[in-house]
Amino acid sequence: MNEIQQKIALFIDADNAPASKFDVVLSEVAKYGVVTIRKAYGNWKSPTLKSWEELIHEYAIQPVQQYDLTKGKNASDIALVIDAMDVMYTKNIDVMCFVSSDCDFTPMVTRALAEGKVVLGFGERKTPAPFVNACSKFLYLDQGESVESKSTSKPKNIKSDTKLIALLRQAIEATEDDDGWADLGSVGANISNRTSFDCRNYGFKNLSSLFRSIDLFEIKHGQGKSYLVRDTRKHKKA
Repeated sequence: MNEIQQKIALFIDADNAPASKFDVVLSEVAKYGVVTIRKAYGNWKSPTLKSWEELIHEYAIQPVQQYDLTKGKNASDIALVIDAMDVMYTKNIDVMCFVSSDCDFTPMVTRALAEGKVVLGFGERKTPAPFVNACSKFLYLDQGESVESKSTSKPKNIKSDTKLIALLRQAIEATEDDDGWADLGSVGANISNRTSFDCRNYGFKNLSSLFRSIDLFEIKHGQGKSYLVRDTRKHKKA
């Protein structure tokens, strides 16, 4: 199947997602195919959803009303999951997209992955880690401005992120040749198969820029427009 023809179902937890970043969401999902289902859940009588109301007609989003039946409980989350399960089993959908910063939709995501769906997640950094890590790809919306702009500012102390450095080193080791060089595309694919990693969440537009910012790695041009990367710790003598 041609990737651009993939069908996408988009589910929005309007109570816990910033309407101001919806253009970032649409820009990202457009890379995967066509959004055929667009639903947003929340108590539409609440003034807090006013910003989302303005987007409903502009982007042909179907609003799903959920009253706050019990104080402190979010009925919208349950309704969203029920509809997502229904769509997954009754509609011809290839990609499922969830926009939320609050509730942990991990069980829904793992079920969708088990059914062979690509799962995209969008939310702010307060989003529960299990949900973030379960997605095929998760993009932090509070990084949207720095990603979309041409700002040259980069996050500080990225070398101190031991989890990230370990992930990069393991991906290189899994794909390197006898001289320790690994094709950057293969490194990226290895990472994507293991976690919902996205270099934009660290303030970089692509993986090559991320590697260049860390002096623990070497990077050079390969054949054509490709890049090769190597862990300098293992090849200092060379």
